[in-house]
Amino acid sequence: MNVLTVNSGSSSVRLAAFAHAPPLKSRIDWRDAGTNGVPEAQLRGFVADNGIDEIGAIAHRIVHGGQRLTSTCLIDAEVEAEIARVAVLAPLHNPQALRWIAACRTVLGDAVPQVAVFDTAFFASLPPAAAAYALPRDLCRRHGIRRYGFHGIAHRAMWRRWCELSLQERPLLFDGGRTISLQLGAGCSMAAIERGSARDTSMGFTALEGLMMATRPGDLDPGLVTFLQRHERLAPEAVEDLLNRRCGLLGVAGEADMKRLLARDDVDAALAIDMYCRRARKYVGAYLAVLGGADAILFGGGVGENAPAIRARILADMQWAGIALDEKRNAAVGTEVRISRADSPVQVWVVPVDEATILAEEALGILSADQTRETGQ
Repeated sequence: MNVLTVNSGSSSVRLAAFAHAPPLKSRIDWRDAGTNGVPEAQLRGFVADNGIDEIGAIAHRIVHGGQRLTSTCLIDAEVEAEIARVAVLAPLHNPQALRWIAACRTVLGDAVPQVAVFDTAFFASLPPAAAAYALPRDLCRRHGIRRYGFHGIAHRAMWRRWCELSLQERPLLFDGGRTISLQLGAGCSMAAIERGSARDTSMGFTALEGLMMATRPGDLDPGLVTFLQRHERLAPEAVEDLLNRRCGLLGVAGEADMKRLLARDDVDAALAIDMYCRRARKYVGAYLAVLGGADAILFGGGVGENAPAIRARILADMQWAGIALDEKRNAAVGTEVRISRADSPVQVWVVPVDEATILAEEALGILSADQTRETGQ
């Protein structure tokens, strides 16, 4: 049996297939650097080109599950309806995921079980003080307002991989530690994790809060939004479009691609990069305070894995916090590597994010539990 995983992000679609023997093995990956393709055609091409048959399960990364969908589950009509209902909170992601759910049903048939794995699930148990907004409680209860957090699968994947690496060094002492993970791609977020539990994260009610991103602004003064609504006469839909698609690196420098920005030599590009790194650096400091220090800082995502200059600027001159980068090691691109010096109290790692394996494992876990219930064992 093969397990298919579908990871539809804000700027790309990633498909992977695993042969389940068990364990998971023989992985096949495919990525489309864009979301304008037809999912049905993309899926048929992936299956045909790789000779994949007997797909027994499909796992989808779903960015926002809202208050009701807080753990991995089988996708049925009710689950789809809830994913659609909270799509207003993740307009770049949930609608795309629903397209892929429908495409999988069309191409592979209704009989193949589909499973939803939620980015928000990892942060469902945030401490109350980290999850709540300072808004009237009745308003929050009525509308399900809280800090949900996103990129949970990515942060979990980075933390888990670092655990595997650390266990090789000190198997009897390791308890999961205190980590700060940076998922830097088109969307950017950070998480403070203590012994596997999320203590804080930069994204909140929607995927707009926190770090500066490719086309999203990150933290803003709320008064600025109402100011623009009044003075630019912007409808809510126009505000959403502005904040999701026309801000961030693109808004400051007219370019959303970090690699191209780093190659430019002009004031706007320099300002955009400086703002991007400054925001991330501030969050590193905040999470050192939240955790009372850190055992490791982890970089993942397209920028985190492939932009040494960005990593260096975020963590420059932080020896006071026990963070010391190795300049030569930090030059690595797209590979798993420890980039801190040997004498650095805080380890710093580049950890390529493996969301697909977690998606596949979650799907198999749900199917196994479902089969156990059916047999009564």
